[in-house]
Amino acid sequence: MEIKPFKAYRFDSSIVGDVGNCISPPYDVISPSLQQQLYKKSDYNIVRIINGKTTPSDNDKNNQYTRAADYLKGWIEKGILKQDSTENIYAYIQDFELDNRHFQRNSFIALAKLEDFGKAVRPHEETLEEPKIDRLNLKRATKADSGLVFMLYEDQQRIADKIIENNTSQKPLIDFYDEHNVRHRLFAVTAKDDIDAITKMISDKSCIIADGHHRYETALNYARETANPAAAYQMTAFVNTCNEGLMILATHRLVGNLRDFQFEKFMSALKKSFEITEFSFISARNKTKAKQKMSEQLKAACDRGQNTFGTYTGNNAFYVAVLKDKQTMNSIAPNMSEAWRSLDVSVLHKLALEKLLGIGEKELSIGNNVEYIKDTGNAIGESIAKIDEGQKQVAFFMNPPKMQQLRMVTAAGEKMPQKSTYFYPKMHTGLTINKL
Repeated sequence: MEIKPFKAYRFDSSIVGDVGNCISPPYDVISPSLQQQLYKKSDYNIVRIINGKTTPSDNDKNNQYTRAADYLKGWIEKGILKQDSTENIYAYIQDFELDNRHFQRNSFIALAKLEDFGKAVRPHEETLEEPKIDRLNLKRATKADSGLVFMLYEDQQRIADKIIENNTSQKPLIDFYDEHNVRHRLFAVTAKDDIDAITKMISDKSCIIADGHHRYETALNYARETANPAAAYQMTAFVNTCNEGLMILATHRLVGNLRDFQFEKFMSALKKSFEITEFSFISARNKTKAKQKMSEQLKAACDRGQNTFGTYTGNNAFYVAVLKDKQTMNSIAPNMSEAWRSLDVSVLHKLALEKLLGIGEKELSIGNNVEYIKDTGNAIGESIAKIDEGQKQVAFFMNPPKMQQLRMVTAAGEKMPQKSTYFYPKMHTGLTINKL
């Protein structure tokens, strides 16, 4: 992987005040309510560029993309965004809590030379067309990278990690806590020896895209479209897979808009391929205990190497489904590798969503049936509430995939089903901006 330092545009605290108020989560996790909160947080919040509001009067000449370009241009002209005077690699550190334990995830931000998917760069998830069209329209309008592609590499010598730690003695360029109490710090790595060491270390690495698949594919398309030499590089954050702060959480599924869905028929069909354990309840207190037992059973099955998922349909019980025979996947997906067939999410998509509920790849791409729920905060509780309120029909609860599974699937030249992984915490947008 070829990388190089760059002169980032960054928010000037002397004008905007607290720079943390100008930063946002990535565009794909911004709900309408969060969008409104970010708009109110600061007149200069980056959400106006990456996920701006739309209006009924929008047209080809005045829309969220043209307004994004106007914001970016205006903020640069007014000094709200100021370009660094030296070319740097940027150390990005996130401190967070999970299960009452503290973790720190170190990454470095640089410009990565774009390459078609192959040995040097490997995707791990399927992508959808609509987000790629959206990101391409934004990039055409702004001619800039504001969001990060999150890339994984392996370096047991921890060369970049040591350099990042050595640079934390200086005052951070940015230091703030987000709405999930994750601390974000940004430092400039300016020493030529440090930049050269990181550049040399990553030069022979094969990298996996952890997050930002749509942004990376958009960057490839934009580079081909424009032939702009600057567009041949994408602003990227790199994380060492040896970093103890690299966390993968589960992404659950909420299913709705199914015609003639019948719980009894679904469970009867599910039992043909799965051993089903029921955790019933008759009160709110028992419901909480039943949910906890389901979660414990899911983890235990995962630890035993079994394919499993949990389900809830609002009929006073939670269920854990464990695949009876792993050979079942061989006939369902004969052209896929054993690594792909052994994923819980592959089993769920092929044997439950597609075979029993009629939600195949075409239906998933349309997006009318499945909502993806990231396992943070009260995600499971909120999913259950949507079932109870009749907004959705079936909830599927997943274990997170293991890093080794991700390596094996990408090494086979394959991709996991979309939204298979959730790398926590999300890398925020607006810490650095690269103008093309």
